[in-house]
Amino acid sequence: MITIGLIREGKVPPDKRVTFTPLQAEEILQRYPNVRVICQTSPIRCFQDDEYRALDVLVQEDMSDCDILMGIKEVPISQLIPNKTYFFFSHTIKKQPYNRGLLKAILEKKIRLIDYEALKDFQGNRLVAFGRYAGLVGAYNGLLTYGKRHHLFDLKRAGDCFDVNQLKLEIRKVKLPAIKIVLTGAGRVAKGAMETLDTAGIQKVSPQDYLTKTFSEPVYTQLSSADFHTRKEGGHFNREEFHQHPERYACHFVEFARHSDLFLAGAFWNPKAPVLFTRADMLQPGFRIRVIADITCDINGSIPSTKKPSTIADPWYDYDPATDSTQPPFTGDHQVTVMAIDNLPCELPRSASEEFGRDMLDRIMKPLLEEDHDQIIARATIAEHGQLTPHFSYLQDYVNG
Repeated sequence: MITIGLIREGKVPPDKRVTFTPLQAEEILQRYPNVRVICQTSPIRCFQDDEYRALDVLVQEDMSDCDILMGIKEVPISQLIPNKTYFFFSHTIKKQPYNRGLLKAILEKKIRLIDYEALKDFQGNRLVAFGRYAGLVGAYNGLLTYGKRHHLFDLKRAGDCFDVNQLKLEIRKVKLPAIKIVLTGAGRVAKGAMETLDTAGIQKVSPQDYLTKTFSEPVYTQLSSADFHTRKEGGHFNREEFHQHPERYACHFVEFARHSDLFLAGAFWNPKAPVLFTRADMLQPGFRIRVIADITCDINGSIPSTKKPSTIADPWYDYDPATDSTQPPFTGDHQVTVMAIDNLPCELPRSASEEFGRDMLDRIMKPLLEEDHDQIIARATIAEHGQLTPHFSYLQDYVNG
């Protein structure tokens, strides 16, 4: 008998998401007769304890009998149980300095750590993620921010919506003038953002038309890296080369900034790549963007106005490029209003958990509980038996400090 435990989120501020919903926990019990699921009691989880109990899922405080423990955010060091298998987003694989102590403790406690972010197929595509909901909510917040800044409309906050269906009813209330919206990215985040824009009835146009034509209605364009990067030494854009050597490319996003009113940042940024624009660019008369929804939330990264993350409780701040400082939101026409919430899926925890859990059930549980023929679990295992696995041996100097 294998026991899976759905642990209570311990990180502050607490996360309301969960790996498996009550219905999905019930499905695990039906699919795998040799598996038991225990849900740890939680007053903040988006699904109530009684919703699990109603489907005969055991709910209790003690998780010491579990073989596999699944959470969402990093588990506080004091709550780690030695010699267990853990699934969570550890935020260690990029050598994040704030979690060095966590990885060190995991090794000391001989924990087997499997990171959701590292669960990938042979092509390197992630198998489970919250990206769609980051994009969907991020774009919604971008529209809300634009409406508030220009006193056009007000919407219910995403976190006040019961689920994604209620959010989409709110989206349909959006009434915009003939503005231009630029969206970067081509992955899950960008697709989620497009879902919001399409629900709002905003027309999608090509990058070329976006730059050269005038429209009588609001429009948006979606940019891939090839749309605003060129090789410094000439020649055609090569996606593989760009991903491996972004420093060989120059960025021309400023051309789009001169034609855009709202910017939705949904593309991964490599620190070796050129920035999208500079503070000096923002001070130029032709720089038109006045609202930025930075869904990626790369602090001091490719977007100079993203000086700090915002929060669900306090989602906005203004950036003054003249002084390179943050200001209270909506306080100056010359300033740029920024939305940079770094945990956007938490605003729709029920819907985000449902989709994440479905991916876990369909793509991960079989290799975890039966045979890992494609090495999906093995490649995502960061630590085991007190040591880093070969895939993650590059983290040893990070652990050593």
